[in-house]
Amino acid sequence: MYQENYINSLRAEMVSMVESHLTPVSQEYGYSDVPLETTIKWRPMVLVLGNYSSGKSTLINEFLGADIQAIGQAPTDDSFTIITYDDKVPDTENIRVTEHRDGKFLLSDPEYPFEILKKHGQRFAAHFRLKKVNSPFLKNLALIDTPGMLDSVTERDRGYNYQEVIGDLAHLADLVLVLFDPHKAGTVREAHTSLRETIAMRTYEDRVLYILNRIDECASLTDLLQVYGTLCWNLSQITGRKDIPPIHLTYSSRASRIPEPCESGQQSFLYLLENQRKQLKNSVLQAPRHRLDNMASFVETHAERLNHFLEAILSYRSRLRKFRFKFNFLGFIISLFAGGAAVFGGMSAGIFGGPTDPIALTGGGGAVVLFLIFWMMLPMRYIHMAFHRNYLKNIDQLIPLDTQTRRDSWQAVRDLVYTYLQKSGGHFPLYKVRDEYNKVNRVYEEGTREIRKALNELANIEQNQESVVEDSSKPLYYYHSAEEEPPEPDTFDDPYAITESTKF
Repeated sequence: MYQENYINSLRAEMVSMVESHLTPVSQEYGYSDVPLETTIKWRPMVLVLGNYSSGKSTLINEFLGADIQAIGQAPTDDSFTIITYDDKVPDTENIRVTEHRDGKFLLSDPEYPFEILKKHGQRFAAHFRLKKVNSPFLKNLALIDTPGMLDSVTERDRGYNYQEVIGDLAHLADLVLVLFDPHKAGTVREAHTSLRETIAMRTYEDRVLYILNRIDECASLTDLLQVYGTLCWNLSQITGRKDIPPIHLTYSSRASRIPEPCESGQQSFLYLLENQRKQLKNSVLQAPRHRLDNMASFVETHAERLNHFLEAILSYRSRLRKFRFKFNFLGFIISLFAGGAAVFGGMSAGIFGGPTDPIALTGGGGAVVLFLIFWMMLPMRYIHMAFHRNYLKNIDQLIPLDTQTRRDSWQAVRDLVYTYLQKSGGHFPLYKVRDEYNKVNRVYEEGTREIRKALNELANIEQNQESVVEDSSKPLYYYHSAEEEPPEPDTFDDPYAITESTKF
């Protein structure tokens, strides 16, 4: 119970951190169209992918302990189905679907993190739905069943971009299961694209589990080894990895033609692989623990990217201010020369009596003012536009890219910075951006460090269930408000504080 409370508390604090300090900045500068916390505030999710008839729905039914999803040899369901827990129905009742919701409801309800899927249109919404089920398996996670991947289907056939939907769901999910079956240990075209491009770009490698399902349909251990070898070869070619990714072996006892695996006979290997099935189920049940790691990575990634985004536009604005000061000063000097020339010309023409003549001083001052106005309206505007075009063309010069980590983070926000500078024309308040940069940098430097400390404490709890973490209710350091007393110097020394000398 203590461990569960600790996990829930840590999750709530991370959501609050994102909601309070990252989302306002991300939406103001066009970094994200929806609040960032939308994608992490709901329960952990497990995405189930695979070729058609690879046994996705069958495996889900095995996990849930009831026939919730329709099954069959041919493609039976072309919908994306969110399967979540209904805590209003007692576990003592028979496991069943207790509630249905359609796609329009799911995409609009702020309780669920699927607002980002609205962009896929009405045809997708018609193939998107939710089921609530009173299965104990779903108490701490949700499953996402998907249409089977095919070989010749196109976006026109489906009515929406399947790969983009898969990419968005993989980004939301804490674990991705990719299923194959013995009859199609090779990969169809959609599966090849999903594994090689979509999933590889939208989620991390350690979140993906490869599963050879329906192994009970192999007549012998020899058949299983041949299928396993074929799948290993195909995966190594698709993923481009030198090592073969681990492959879990499983089947559904509910749908199996074999009543009970035994220690002898042609399919005795099934008895030896029971531990594989249990291991897979345990891996899926660890999704809540994965969610914490994924949320920590989420906060770190977006804090770093927003930090670099604001650093870039701060750098632009700081350089623009120096540039304008230099050319405004130049314009002022030229204006003085212009005023002096006007006085000298007036004296030469006999208009002014001398340099101390009040009329001469007035005329010279007027010439200075007029030339400054002219300078600001025409030459300075042209010079500013040239400066702006130059930095849009050479936008990579705005921040130092001396490490691969900074280069990777910069690539993720480079186009967003370009779009914002182009849209704003470089006109935005420097003091406001500096203040927001300090807040985001504080999350990036201090908040993420405290999150990792909390995760280490959780790891200690998991190793020793009886260990007690001192003052576990204490929030992350980052949440000291401006009105609170700062920590004592001997309890926290902030080496990353932005001083006057380090500000832009």
